[in-house]
Amino acid sequence: MAASCVTKRLRYKMLKRTFLLCPNTSCTVRGFNVESSRYHDQLQSTNKSVSTQLEGVVGLEIHAQIQACTKMFSGSAVHFLSPPNSLVSFFDASLPGTLPVLNRRCVEAAVMTGLALNCRINEKSFFDRKHYFYADLPAGYQITQHRRPVAVGGVLSYSLLAGEKRNQVLRKKVRIKQIQLEQDSGKSLHDDARGQTLVDLNRAGVGLMELVMEPDMTCGEEAAAAIRELQLILQALRTCKGNMAEGQLRVDANVSVHRPGEPLGVRTEVKNINSVRYLARAIDYEIQRQRDVLRRGGGVHNETRAYDSKSGTTVPMRDKEGLQDYRFMPEPNLPPLIVYEDPSRVPSGADIRRAVVVQSLRAELPELPGVRRDRLVKTYDIRPEHGFTLLNEEGLVEYFESVLKATRREPRKVIGWVTNELLALLKQQDLNVSQSRIPPSSMAQLLEILEEGRISSSVAKQVFREMWRCSGAKTADQIIHEQDLGLVSDTAQLHAICARVLDSHPREVQAFRAGNEKVLNKLMGSVQRETKGRADPVAVRKILRDKISETV
Repeated sequence: MAASCVTKRLRYKMLKRTFLLCPNTSCTVRGFNVESSRYHDQLQSTNKSVSTQLEGVVGLEIHAQIQACTKMFSGSAVHFLSPPNSLVSFFDASLPGTLPVLNRRCVEAAVMTGLALNCRINEKSFFDRKHYFYADLPAGYQITQHRRPVAVGGVLSYSLLAGEKRNQVLRKKVRIKQIQLEQDSGKSLHDDARGQTLVDLNRAGVGLMELVMEPDMTCGEEAAAAIRELQLILQALRTCKGNMAEGQLRVDANVSVHRPGEPLGVRTEVKNINSVRYLARAIDYEIQRQRDVLRRGGGVHNETRAYDSKSGTTVPMRDKEGLQDYRFMPEPNLPPLIVYEDPSRVPSGADIRRAVVVQSLRAELPELPGVRRDRLVKTYDIRPEHGFTLLNEEGLVEYFESVLKATRREPRKVIGWVTNELLALLKQQDLNVSQSRIPPSSMAQLLEILEEGRISSSVAKQVFREMWRCSGAKTADQIIHEQDLGLVSDTAQLHAICARVLDSHPREVQAFRAGNEKVLNKLMGSVQRETKGRADPVAVRKILRDKISETV
């Protein structure tokens, strides 16, 4: 039995944290993939009452790599994609006689994050050893905070876009149980072809903040919105870059279902989800899977599962272990971590430059995403969903405001160009805002030409795409001149074109006279095709109305 337990520990990574789950919200779970849809359809058709009564309960554990130059307890540098095992100190490799030296920057990052999330900062916190055996953790234990973490009892406010047009803002909150400091493990690279595992210790010892969220969410959409808001906060604070693709932000989801008012169900943990989209899909699939198991009279197992993005399903990894398996003990080589509320609390004779002072860090807090989003909506009188789009794309707020400064066009008209035309081209080629082929000044010049009435809106979009194609080598004025895209200025010519269109569409003319105003749009479209989008829509509408009235 003992050998079996040791083997089990050697083969698997263990549970990071356990806590009770308790819901306080509800939402509709949507199918994201073929398997999810199959489960959803079965639940709907065979036992609708069970499906609708069972609510999802979701809590999250987030591991955020601290944005620092060096690791948590050693002087090794932190760089993504460095050659394997090139950033490993003696301490990282757990050589005998090496001791940890706490990185002050990591402590400050955790305190700032706690302040931004309205946490209570513990003046005194402790480090502990969490034991488990795995190849990428050479010491056989992780230095973490088990007894008393650096921050507790916070709240993350986030928002969802709801409604058919996704333009209704639902504001929600999720409680933050704690934020604790700990060190990251290395990375195991499995070579299935050769049947071997390689270990890269570059990541071993990198500083982590583990943020434990209480189970206040009920579906994948809520969890995804909460994580996206947390990403923006961490990036604004510069405490974590938040790039999930590079492993800088990793999420474990604790999922269960229950009927409101009844005891909580057995939960499962879905480990190491590395994208917001996959997080939503994994949670919704797992809720549906558990509903289906209970509908069939089965039981949900307390286990750890992984999300398979190819099949859109969660698959079993291992059974859950308890906290006793980790054999927590105080870290003997690190004293209690002390932070001070204000400079007056720093002991006399101590070097205040080396102390972590909460008051000073609070003063450095930047404008947080939620506040900035509300400010943008109020200042520029744009819709709430536009505020979300601006903040969700790094650099887009700055781009938008730069365009506004260089044009007379109203913010509500500019926002459409930024969030629709620009973002569409960026996403087509998988570029970020800083890589845009059209600088804000060039977009502003184009919008000024449109504002002056020299081109139509359809031509403006054509010019914008041409500017993108030539990577800004030509100005909007040059493209309009070279391709003769200016508005038709010859009134007689425009009257003649409108007359031809009316003569060739007698049915539409009769329908308009009978009171069908919508057919006028079809007639205007025909005029625009003849003029290649160069006709002023306002002028065309008036000419068409006048000519139809003349022939009555």
